[in-house]
Amino acid sequence: MKTSKKALTVVAGLLISCSLTAQAASHAMAAPAAAPTAAPAATTAPAANAAMTSAEVRKVDKENKKVTLKHGEIKNLDMPPMTMVFKVKDPAMLDKLQPGDKVIFSAEKIDGSFTVTVMEAAK
Repeated sequence: MKTSKKALTVVAGLLISCSLTAQAASHAMAAPAAAPTAAPAATTAPAANAAMTSAEVRKVDKENKKVTLKHGEIKNLDMPPMTMVFKVKDPAMLDKLQPGDKVIFSAEKIDGSFTVTVMEAAK
């Protein structure tokens, strides 16, 4: 009987050891997936925190809720100066705009589209 009790004790110890090792390995492998990851600033920067960029209005497209801007560098989007079309978050932004107007604005990438979130007349 002593041999079988000893064998059972050894086997039980090995099973517990293996179980603990497997749990530790499982947690170690799951940790990177569970750790929070930083999203690109281009998709998550709130408009209030985004730097304003100077621009000149080139075209206003109220029907499609878009504006064409010749703009300076947009740092939060890592975008060099260029002329491009943006969607607008609030179509009312377009009501007072005309080609040639000087503005400052903030933009974000929302649902895959570059979108103006804040726009005001340049001072």
